[in-house]
Amino acid sequence: MSFNQAAEELNVTPGAVSRQIQSLEHYLGKPLFHRHHKRIELTAVGRQYYAEISTSLEKIAAASNRIRSEPRRDKISICAYPTFAIRWLIPHWPALYKAFPGLDIQLTTSLNPADFEQAGFDISIQVLPDGETKKGFVIDKLLDVITYPVCSPELADRVSGPQDLEAVTLLHESPRPTDWPRWLKTAGITTLNPNQGLNFESNDMALHAAREGLGVAIAIDALVQSEVRSGHLVRLFDVSRRSRFPFQLVSPARSANDPTVRALRAWLVAEGEKSNRASQ
Repeated sequence: MSFNQAAEELNVTPGAVSRQIQSLEHYLGKPLFHRHHKRIELTAVGRQYYAEISTSLEKIAAASNRIRSEPRRDKISICAYPTFAIRWLIPHWPALYKAFPGLDIQLTTSLNPADFEQAGFDISIQVLPDGETKKGFVIDKLLDVITYPVCSPELADRVSGPQDLEAVTLLHESPRPTDWPRWLKTAGITTLNPNQGLNFESNDMALHAAREGLGVAIAIDALVQSEVRSGHLVRLFDVSRRSRFPFQLVSPARSANDPTVRALRAWLVAEGEKSNRASQ
């Protein structure tokens, strides 16, 4: 029965409380208070309205207090491809921990699809068709997959055009065996055997071999941006290929609805958008 005390509790001005009451009365089409000099009292409609809504208001307050008192989730498990973890996630780790201090992020690497039921992962980073949906899962695009050839600065001096690839060693990676054939097709090169050269068990190993001058590898732009900027790797040619299978964040709905997981996913997506904007 005091706009002043209500204003103090809500940390607003008495005038703001009065305006909200007037707005509510206008909406209901009935007065809720009799306004006397220095005091107010509920009208009959006001008393009835309060009696009917007070239980709901109490439930809202109780639910809010319960959520506020629950301990914050402090552990999240992520499954990612080894090369992706090494070349994108780990470099983002300092900023991630600054954004989520005290959060225990357990990172597992695997080339196989995440087993959400057995391993209980909250987030998996997978290469999936753009726009993919799965019942019971939440999927968001994280990074575009844009590929092009890279090599060491020394080798780059010997490669002036795509035709010069016939005189160098092509470096392949087992998890993505179609990258070279697809890029060569995009570039319109039909005279080169796309399967010749050296094979490595991971993209990271192939890129290390390229950096050491062993040959030319196919790189995913988002995973080599820093090395290209520093000059340790050189991008060859202006031809790039955008895959229809980007890196995507996948979470079972039970995890995706958790506030901490949802916040972490949003942070990762925002960082991914930065990498996408920086793509050449």
